[in-house]
Amino acid sequence: MHPHTNAARQAKLDRADALGIDKQFISTLVETFYARIRDDAMLGPIFAERITDWPSHLARMKAFWSAVLRGGGGYTGTPMPKHIAIPNIGDAEFSRWLALFDQTLRDIEQDPGATALTSRQAHVIAESLLTGIRIHRDGVLPVQRGGSAE
Repeated sequence: MHPHTNAARQAKLDRADALGIDKQFISTLVETFYARIRDDAMLGPIFAERITDWPSHLARMKAFWSAVLRGGGGYTGTPMPKHIAIPNIGDAEFSRWLALFDQTLRDIEQDPGATALTSRQAHVIAESLLTGIRIHRDGVLPVQRGGSAE
């Protein structure tokens, strides 16, 4: 592996450690957040239709968030196709997801920097998934800055 890559990974890990983004933080975030999802009137039914093995899903989400926030391996998956396959999921559902996620972060907050970093990552991921859904499921091309999509 290239020395620059190793240094970047180490910097990401050091930042996460400095903010208290460790295995326990990620576990608490995922467990608390998905308990809220399951109880949510809008999102609960969407998840209930698709997830039958919650312990396995939670383990995958912990690996996902660990990879996002701390770097390194542990997560293998392709979330885009799973989200594209959900009919009628769009802005409202993602807005609700983000609202619950951000509320969970505030409720478990121990370091405002960890809350801010994790929230930013969640918003970037949500926007990426929404863009993929619009393009691949809905056939909507993104508008390019400074011009049209034509």
